[in-house]
Amino acid sequence: MRFGQAGKKEELIAEMARAVRTALGSRSIVLVGMPGCGKSAVGRRLAPRLDLPFVDADEQIERAAGQTITEIFADHGEAYFREGERKVIARLLSQGPQVLATGGGAFMIAETRENIRRSGISVWLKAEMPLLLRRVLKRDTRPLLQNDPEGVMQRLMAARYPVYATADITVESRDVPHDTIVNEVIEALAHSPLLACSTDPPGDPAVTVGETS
Repeated sequence: MRFGQAGKKEELIAEMARAVRTALGSRSIVLVGMPGCGKSAVGRRLAPRLDLPFVDADEQIERAAGQTITEIFADHGEAYFREGERKVIARLLSQGPQVLATGGGAFMIAETRENIRRSGISVWLKAEMPLLLRRVLKRDTRPLLQNDPEGVMQRLMAARYPVYATADITVESRDVPHDTIVNEVIEALAHSPLLACSTDPPGDPAVTVGETS
């Protein structure tokens, strides 16, 4: 038996997670956002909480191509990569419910956004520049950020954030434990009018959770 507010909170989140999984039916949870916002880290923790498989779209693209994403960009260019990414995500979305982490540019493709709208619930993990830079600079595997990462990041944010903002749910990704963000994603899903488990009145389907520190 659990005692105290922490235990009650855990039980409530667990109940929400069960309700979300039931309400999802055959739809997927699709995480979108900039490199470094935590899509894979959050997704790997979110999936078992919802009793769903976790799928990383970038890993699937590399498997299909037999190359790393850096190699695909170097050998074939971004347009070739984006076309392969579009096809892979469409295939993954047709395979039933999952937690799917997408690459930073995937949601910028109108056809992909429509596929996600039909087959899933999109969750934007919104992060500010300092956090994103601190995370992406730890790795050298992001082709678009090889040169002048801060300048590139600023340009990408300016272009992508208005599109990311059309996602069904927005959760602020910040410098807190990943499980905190996972809990906020579950809460946002549970209160989304796009899911039957919602107790909120009808209205704007977009939901925003969390505050930037």
